[in-house]
Amino acid sequence: MRNYYIIAYDITDNKRLNKVHNYLLGYGTHLQYSIFICELSATEREILITDIYALIKPSEDSIIIYNAGKNVNKNLLTLGIKKKPHDRKAVIV
Repeated sequence: MRNYYIIAYDITDNKRLNKVHNYLLGYGTHLQYSIFICELSATEREILITDIYALIKPSEDSIIIYNAGKNVNKNLLTLGIKKKPHDRKAVIV
């Protein structure tokens, strides 16, 4: 079973920020400056959490992962230009 997740991040270092941003491009759609939407299985979610945790500095950075459920169109309200989730790029592990 796959769910949509909204991932928001606040990274204090540009090098770490770019690493997290580029990593998330392999999993989802970049919605805003520091916000992604990703459609993930439970296994993919756990891999993503482990990998991102290794990329950040927990004492300085913050990542929020919100489970938006199965139907993102029902749960997500966009005012203005709407970006639809698109097919993911290949994830190289």
